[in-house]
Amino acid sequence: MSTTQTRRVIVAYGPTGAVGVLRQVEGGAYAVTMAGAGAPLGEYPTLEIAKSALCSHLKPGSPRPEFREH
Repeated sequence: MSTTQTRRVIVAYGPTGAVGVLRQVEGGAYAVTMAGAGAPLGEYPTLEIAKSALCSHLKPGSPRPEFREH
């Protein structure tokens, strides 16, 4: 019998479309990648911290994006 591990993918949507992606990686941490970036900004231990990290990289005054799991 084989075991399949499901990893979460959460897309952050702003007023003009997707602004970034949060992907669950080994150990349950989340990698944050901004839209159009070639590499993740970093890995964060919890989903809430990853969401905050993504928000901190948006332009000043940008509204908080809506996060949707895919």
